[in-house]
Amino acid sequence: MWPSIQRWRGVILIGTATAAIVWLALSGQLVLYIHPRYVVFTVIMAVITLVFVTASTLSRAAADHGEDDAPVGRGPRAISLVGLVLAGLTVVGMLVLPPATLSSATADQRDINSTTISAGVQNLDEVSGGTAESFAALTVVDWSSLLRQTNDLSFYSGKTADVTGFITPDASDPDNVFYVSRFFITCCAVDAQPAGVPVYYPGWADTMAVDDWVHVTGEFTTNPSTLSAQPLALNPSEVTAVEQPAEPYLY
Repeated sequence: MWPSIQRWRGVILIGTATAAIVWLALSGQLVLYIHPRYVVFTVIMAVITLVFVTASTLSRAAADHGEDDAPVGRGPRAISLVGLVLAGLTVVGMLVLPPATLSSATADQRDINSTTISAGVQNLDEVSGGTAESFAALTVVDWSSLLRQTNDLSFYSGKTADVTGFITPDASDPDNVFYVSRFFITCCAVDAQPAGVPVYYPGWADTMAVDDWVHVTGEFTTNPSTLSAQPLALNPSEVTAVEQPAEPYLY
């Protein structure tokens, strides 16, 4: 019996994992793991894999018919069982547990506004002559890109930021400054990089919590905080709690 289980183990795990990918795609949750441009390709490859798994299942069933199993040592059997159980629990977890989006804890680990996010997301020269509507359409990643390119306050004068993201405290002055944060994905969640717009809001933790999603509007000013490392910060005219977007990442 045991050699038959050994032969079926890989087929079962691959088939279950592939079915999980298809289910995540159908439920609209696959974008929490990979960039939307790869969803169609991933689903096509998953369907092809299911076809091969089905073919392999039929061939293995025929091979197992009437075959005598050779004895297997307890050590290898125990190791294989543990591996099978752990892999199975991982796949089941993908199906049962709701996928969690990346949070402020990951943003702290990956260095918010790292230079690994290309400064060319928004080109300073190209946007300088933009309209009020065009600046209102800029995302967290766009503004963080501009802030890395210039701290000249005259550039931001009269330009209103309208951004949505989750709260990440400013490590240098967490009591008075927080980031409106989003993750920027080029391929998948593994390479996600955090971007953030600093907001000067003394006592923000009295009414909000870390990782809460907020919608913030306002204009940039010299950062009043004497502790924060950010030279400029958003002076909010409005901060509103919102639900997490269906697609929390930016691309």
